[in-house]
Amino acid sequence: MVSETIKSWVKSLNRKPSSFDEDNLELSSKIEKEKRKSKKLVLVGTPNVGKSLLFNRLTGAYVTVSNYPGTTVTSDSGSCDISGESFDIVDSPGMYSLSSITEEERISKLMLLEEEPDILLHVADAKNLERMLPLTLQLIEANLPVILVLNMMDEAEKVGLRIDHAKLEKEIGIPVVPTAATTGRGVAELINKIGSYKPKTGYNIKYNETLESAINKISTLISDEYPISRRSLSLLLLQQDEDIEKLVKKKEGANYNNIKKIVNETASKFRQPLNYLVKLRLQGEASEFVSSTSKEVEKVDIGFRESLSRVMINPLTGIPILLVILYFGLFWFVGVFGAGDLVGLVEETFFGELINPWITDFVVNTIPYVPIQEFFVGDYGVWTLGITYAIGIILPIVTTFFLVFSILEDSGYLPRLALLIDRVFKVVGLSGRAVIPMVLALGCGTMATLVTRTLKTRRERTIATLLMALAVPCTAQLGVIFAVLALYPNALWLWALVILFNYIMVGFVASKIMPGDKPVFYMELPPLRVPRPSNVIKKTYTRLIWYIKEVIPLFILISIVLWGLMLAGILDAIIALIAPVINAIGLPVEASQTFILGFFRRDYGAAGLYDIQGALTGVQLLVAAIVITLFMPCVAQFMIMVKERGMKLAILIAAFILVFAFTIGFIVNLILTSLGVVL
Repeated sequence: MVSETIKSWVKSLNRKPSSFDEDNLELSSKIEKEKRKSKKLVLVGTPNVGKSLLFNRLTGAYVTVSNYPGTTVTSDSGSCDISGESFDIVDSPGMYSLSSITEEERISKLMLLEEEPDILLHVADAKNLERMLPLTLQLIEANLPVILVLNMMDEAEKVGLRIDHAKLEKEIGIPVVPTAATTGRGVAELINKIGSYKPKTGYNIKYNETLESAINKISTLISDEYPISRRSLSLLLLQQDEDIEKLVKKKEGANYNNIKKIVNETASKFRQPLNYLVKLRLQGEASEFVSSTSKEVEKVDIGFRESLSRVMINPLTGIPILLVILYFGLFWFVGVFGAGDLVGLVEETFFGELINPWITDFVVNTIPYVPIQEFFVGDYGVWTLGITYAIGIILPIVTTFFLVFSILEDSGYLPRLALLIDRVFKVVGLSGRAVIPMVLALGCGTMATLVTRTLKTRRERTIATLLMALAVPCTAQLGVIFAVLALYPNALWLWALVILFNYIMVGFVASKIMPGDKPVFYMELPPLRVPRPSNVIKKTYTRLIWYIKEVIPLFILISIVLWGLMLAGILDAIIALIAPVINAIGLPVEASQTFILGFFRRDYGAAGLYDIQGALTGVQLLVAAIVITLFMPCVAQFMIMVKERGMKLAILIAAFILVFAFTIGFIVNLILTSLGVVL
């Protein structure tokens, strides 16, 4: 299992992503390493190279395997025996470089500094070796015990690429093992390499004379002990890596000023940033290795899957495919089948006709005190509101969504969707990489806000947080809205257009107001695969367990809070207070409850709308659906916004959204009623 040190480290990173917890590095990792019986093996590599799948092959444990980047924000761990020795294995978050940009890279780097692994497996995509090798060279330069795993060899061979791994091993100076984790090919050889591994000095890159001089000077000044080589440490200092700067400053004391002086003097001698120059040299060296050890043989037929992949990325064909997926996947399967048929079966038949009447009779006949009866089976009762909403209305919807999401995830479609909409996202100040938190927000905005850490700039993370809180409905909310507006097709289309328009408009304005560079985007594409039923079922099951453990208790807690507010008369006062606002957007006072519920959880508010839909006209349902979608983030999402973006910005976003949502509702209602529209 991952050490308690790493767990506390990850927690501290979650609290303050921009800070560095230096105290953890004061722990005597060498002493801990001697005490433990098991050796430490860590997997590193960029997203989408099969790290998690290889982890499963080595440990025999199941870990949710994602076909897109950004899901492994923390690490997975397991253990296995190799050649009579016990290994603790850690699957680290994705990283492209030791000079970290994203939070994933940062956690992986800190993990390497703290854990001091006995063996480091750099898992690389064989068909994109030229982009993978710069990280390998950095790891070698850091004097870490690296084995290079050329994964996806089957995919490389399909596109006509042949790699002489024996020659690469000889030239680069570390073990190189070709594998195909999906089929298990090469895993036995990799296990043998791990079992017989002996540390050796790998290839060292030579930089230009000025950089080499600075590296030597800094290396001489460094006096303390570090888990990576002084040469690597010097290079990271020259690249102004914040974590390494803080670490060295603390350990070297006054001597750090002399080091910093060399860094500044060296930087002043170049037009380009030193970080750029170092990466350019690494990439050039990687290109030379690839050209000498690999070649393209006869052109291989790209095959159906690659042809389909290109069709999915091309806007002319990819957008119609996306619309088909949205219609059948979200609208029909989640909205009509999940929110309609399944909710009708579970909430109306099972709860409404069978369970709730019996429980209500039992409570009323058993408990004479009315307030206690209300606690269990009243309008805000733990059973009639909390359990019935959570299981009867929301659970069928999230189940169908998680199933669709797992299929898309396992097939490899999501990275292609990211490439497809990258140009559109640029309009709102985001890159295609933001599709990951945006799609996750359809499941849960709270979790998606955490995943915005994978976006590279503070500007992108802020814009993504704002747009998710404003105009990305969660699964349950979306499903209920589909179900409510299903009888009014025109209203459903108007709802979609209004939400999309506001998403683009607010994002565009935010991108113009907020300072910062435009986002740059690149992404490794995993191969398209037919989703494996076992993987889809396991992923869906895992997410449902999360829902049951994390969300259902919140529903119960919210019902208790509402019952308390009702008992104290505060709830009626709140309803009276917001009644003029509700009337201003053309809704009856009874709709106030929907927005009060929505404050606690967005899906709770949508479920409240589901309950009163019979009392509203088509126009009123449309207005209510628009406002409840644009409504301020729920309590859980707001708290994560505070944690990730800070209290001031979180309050500013929530206040803006609250005013904006009711303003748009007022405008839509005014236009439709003025024109005499009947839906």
